[in-house]
Amino acid sequence: MSMQPSPMPPSLWAAITPERTPAAPLEGEAETDIAVVGGGFTGLSAALHLARRGEKVTLLEAEQAGWGASGRNNGQVIPTLTAAEPDAIVARHGDAGERLVRLIGESADYLFRTAADEKIDCEAEQNGWFQPAHSPGRVRLSEKRVEAWRRFGFPAELLDAEGAGRMLGSRFWYGGMFNPTGGHINPLALARGLAEACTRRGVTLHEATPVTGWERQGDRWRLTTPRGALRARAAILATNAYTLDVAEGLATDVVDRMARAVVPVRSWQMATAPLGDNLRATIIPGRQAVSDTSGDLRFFRYDARNRLVTGAAILGTHDAAARVQARASRRLAQAFPEIGEQRFEYVWNGYVGMTWDRFPVVHRLGSDLWAWTGCNGRGVALSISLGRELALAATGTRLDELALPLSEPRPLPMHRIARRVAPYYLAWLRRQDRREIALD
Repeated sequence: MSMQPSPMPPSLWAAITPERTPAAPLEGEAETDIAVVGGGFTGLSAALHLARRGEKVTLLEAEQAGWGASGRNNGQVIPTLTAAEPDAIVARHGDAGERLVRLIGESADYLFRTAADEKIDCEAEQNGWFQPAHSPGRVRLSEKRVEAWRRFGFPAELLDAEGAGRMLGSRFWYGGMFNPTGGHINPLALARGLAEACTRRGVTLHEATPVTGWERQGDRWRLTTPRGALRARAAILATNAYTLDVAEGLATDVVDRMARAVVPVRSWQMATAPLGDNLRATIIPGRQAVSDTSGDLRFFRYDARNRLVTGAAILGTHDAAARVQARASRRLAQAFPEIGEQRFEYVWNGYVGMTWDRFPVVHRLGSDLWAWTGCNGRGVALSISLGRELALAATGTRLDELALPLSEPRPLPMHRIARRVAPYYLAWLRRQDRREIALD
């Protein structure tokens, strides 16, 4: 294989983020205390927290830090999940679920604090996250969400239609839930900053180093790579939506079952040219991150240069880039008529790891082998905090002290077919978006 990682896929973030020199691939035999596989937010956070605890850590990344979803997402820092509500998480997981709810509620604050502590310049703006309701019935959903998060002690505020209009500069929505701890970042800058922070704290990074084999030898894990091998007391698998790629190389039953429990779904992102001062002052004047209650989301935020960074989803693959841009442009113009239909200077995509019920899942795959999948579009803040928890688990912290509700991997029936039909789930979501929901 090449001794260099693949170039970063084109995106706004790849165009504006300062380069870093990737670490050298692993060559020969090496020993470490804890191995981390995957150089996205989870893996980098886990490695950083392990190094802070004085562990000898080695991180293996098949491409370069931030190459996957961590470096290509919209950059919204959101302290909730997409559909798994606090009470449902506790009902499913009990005390561990309550700890997970508290981790989720604190996750945005924790991300911004981590970036500040490590002096990472990632265009961080903690000016809140707003989830506007796209119909009158969804305002009732917003009310329930506000009540649930406030009951757990987290700040959440219900805005009426007038308040939403002031925050967004648009009368398109009907109110919604505002959380002041959210915000947005340049995700690739955060990933690269975490990689540099890991290196400063003594983590050994090897990029362009896919793991090709995995076995337990006595009390150690042995991870083989194209040019070497790494032995470790414990290991963390942090590959999320790209776990299937890892599983195909490893031919390990338990990792394969985990990979087939999550469906990678393509997510499109795009960015306008910088908006002029007049438009910038009237459209989302407070610069909050925004993603609404639709299943077929409308989402947007500003970057540091006043580009409006948004996205869209489409059915099918024919002429996908052109069609998704046209759809995103129309939807922006519907919500903000004064902006008109926009042309996008940057368009890119990547995969999001989705589970059937949109719950994240955490696994202990073997002795001292930990993993999680299923960010479901909320991976930015969640990954940083779960990386910390996985680091604690790998160093022997008791599970009843951690926000890690464990479960066995449950592969989706006919996973290969599920991957093919997943994009058409969007048609069902659009239908649901047109219906009001019944709440008790």
